[in-house]
Amino acid sequence: MSNWPAAKAKRVFQALLRVGWSVKRGHGTSHVTLQHAVYPDYVWAFHDNVEIGPKMLARIAKHTGLSPRDL
Repeated sequence: MSNWPAAKAKRVFQALLRVGWSVKRGHGTSHVTLQHAVYPDYVWAFHDNVEIGPKMLARIAKHTGLSPRDL
């Protein structure tokens, strides 16, 4: 079982910005390329009101270094 709760995409995006990610470039309303000093670029492809489940949050964390306490 995952220790990740489900969360809205807007909340996860805000958490990524708080932990050091910044917007490199945007592609419309949902696709944004994020950059970080330590991690390779990450494409954020979610609309604000989409609910992201625990499995997808775990995948995002694997690529971005996000942790459950960051939410």
